[in-house]
Amino acid sequence: MDAGLRQQLSSSARKELYENIIPFWIKYTPDTENDGFFGRIHNNLEIERTADKGLVLNARILWTFSAILSHSKEANAECLKMADRAYHYLVDRFCDKKYGGCHWLLNYKGEPVDAHKKLYGQAFAVYALAEYYHATRNTAALDLARKIFSLIEAHDYDNINRGYLQPSDSDWTLIKNGDPVRSDIDEKKSMNVHLHLMEAYATLYRVWPDELLKKRLQELIDLHMGTIVNYQTHHLIIFFDELWQPKSKVISYGHDIEGSWLLCEAAEILGVKSLRDKVQTKAIQMVDAVISEGLSKKFFIFYERDGKGVIHEQTDWWQQAESVVGLVNAWQLTGKERYLELADKMWQNIIEVFADRQYGEWFYTVKADGKPELNQYKVSEWKCPYHNVRSCLEIMRRLKQ
Repeated sequence: MDAGLRQQLSSSARKELYENIIPFWIKYTPDTENDGFFGRIHNNLEIERTADKGLVLNARILWTFSAILSHSKEANAECLKMADRAYHYLVDRFCDKKYGGCHWLLNYKGEPVDAHKKLYGQAFAVYALAEYYHATRNTAALDLARKIFSLIEAHDYDNINRGYLQPSDSDWTLIKNGDPVRSDIDEKKSMNVHLHLMEAYATLYRVWPDELLKKRLQELIDLHMGTIVNYQTHHLIIFFDELWQPKSKVISYGHDIEGSWLLCEAAEILGVKSLRDKVQTKAIQMVDAVISEGLSKKFFIFYERDGKGVIHEQTDWWQQAESVVGLVNAWQLTGKERYLELADKMWQNIIEVFADRQYGEWFYTVKADGKPELNQYKVSEWKCPYHNVRSCLEIMRRLKQ
């Protein structure tokens, strides 16, 4: 691909990041009355001032502005202010002073309403704290990340079958009849938790090269390569029982392509060449499977294929953001320009369809007819700046390389 087109894609990502996404979060999301950030904001900027505040949202805001500080020379005092705000709210309100770790959900005043130690949330706390330390060298943040890591290892690690069990009660006691993050089926182990725990541990290992952490990070990569990624289809298996027997036939195309590049990143940080080479080969197979089965004629990634084989053709903002990074990563690994050309097409569609030019940020969902779903939240427990900010940062970083 012409160098000018690479520059065009990088410049577009930079413009979207600094002129649309970041200004939205700085301007509209801080809760100046009750501290922290508003838990829910509608697409038209109507704020639900009494909405609960989720750990995932706060941790992802912390990671977002920390990552901007770490990786962009254009970060300013406002970005540091947002990162500091998220960090202090995490420490002051989300952290459990009795049992350790972080509460899953607070009310709008910052009081716990769900104190479960859901591993998904703990993973994002570690991820965000490690990135905040990387950006600011705040040793208290690193100490807290290490403490949560130790709690996860003490309470959630499966010493018999490997991997991690979930969810846990407020005191870290494993719950027999739990509630996995993304589904109403009740399984002990999930792809989603292990994928994001892997990225959290990789980020923590980058700033704290502990031997146990290294061992667990390699084990997480091995679990993905040998168990979580279906060897024949190259898709991620969503749910498992305690013995790692598959319990779901759903295919999540967004997680597949997100997982392809997160595996590469984790293997790169771990630094084991033989494993890195195997991961890179598998990553290309995963990307090709998504392109072959989950790509719409409008160059969007479908939401998922359900257990009955029916494809849900609507799509969310996060799948598109992760797909662009996955495709750029595939181009870097292979040198095949078709991946970068497809990444460019997907990015242009994101800018045309997902980017909200009236109110800012990105729409949550685009329906099968190609029109945004206007009734979805712009900010919620799950609608956070992490996916699209990370996509912009990765595009800029990788195309510069």
